[in-house]
Amino acid sequence: MSEVAAAPTPTIGFIGLGRMGSPMARLLAEGGHRVLGYDLSPEALAQLAGAGGTAVRSAGEAAAADVVVLMLPDSTVVTAVLRDDAVVSALTPGRIVIDMSSSEPVRTRQLAAELAQRGVHLVDAPVSGGVRGAQTGKLTIMVGGDTEIVDRVEPVLKLLGRPVRAGDVGAGHAVKALNNLMSATHLWVTSEAMVAGQRFGLDPEVMLSVFNGSSGRSGSTDNKWPNFILPGSYDSGFGLRLMLKDMKIATALARAVGVEPVLGDEAVELWSHAADDLAATADHTEVARWIASTALPPSDANTARTEGETA
Repeated sequence: MSEVAAAPTPTIGFIGLGRMGSPMARLLAEGGHRVLGYDLSPEALAQLAGAGGTAVRSAGEAAAADVVVLMLPDSTVVTAVLRDDAVVSALTPGRIVIDMSSSEPVRTRQLAAELAQRGVHLVDAPVSGGVRGAQTGKLTIMVGGDTEIVDRVEPVLKLLGRPVRAGDVGAGHAVKALNNLMSATHLWVTSEAMVAGQRFGLDPEVMLSVFNGSSGRSGSTDNKWPNFILPGSYDSGFGLRLMLKDMKIATALARAVGVEPVLGDEAVELWSHAADDLAATADHTEVARWIASTALPPSDANTARTEGETA
């Protein structure tokens, strides 16, 4: 009885070798895939070559792979790459594109329809877990797309973390944006509470212990404050402006389906103020430091409270 031949391991083109994309491409190479990586940074290309991947000179060369992974800043860049003449020529019928960027779900569906006309499949698979999750292969991956196509790329995604099927194409990007709106709102109110508690004289470690054993627990109390804010490193690996971008995607999505994002809009406004003051490269956890720095000094706060009571 003859044995059934195993399916060939797909070649992967990886476009976007930034802080997230670089370790993800490395994991795919270590997982046995031939990875053709492209980035504008020569240093990123050299790093991929040192990790066992193949650095290529253009997005078009990377797009000639069986599966093409995009890890880019936003929908505008994703669209520009996928409409590049060399990429269009390379994406022959049957190819699969996985957009792991934090893109806009409506534009993702438009791109999927555009690619489908040429016989190319699009899966959206944004991630959560930051640089640390990318380095360790422990990302949460929110996947949207045709079930048959998702089945085919799931072994690739499992090398990077835990794929969660969100629904049809665009669903992954939608749930990612909504998740980050929640995450940002949690972080803001947690930071206000932590700053207020410390001014009252509470030990921040004690506060976090109580919150994490109570109903105030969130990713901010469990991860961001103890690991990036209290130590003063502010290096979670996810930029403040990227968080703000995702928040705006989420509120626009809510409004488009008839939900008025009252608290979401307020959160966007607050984060926008912080973004105006902080450096362009600021990590999103730096909003905690910004909140602390912009709070009234205790003496001024007492004066303001007294004036309010006597008005």
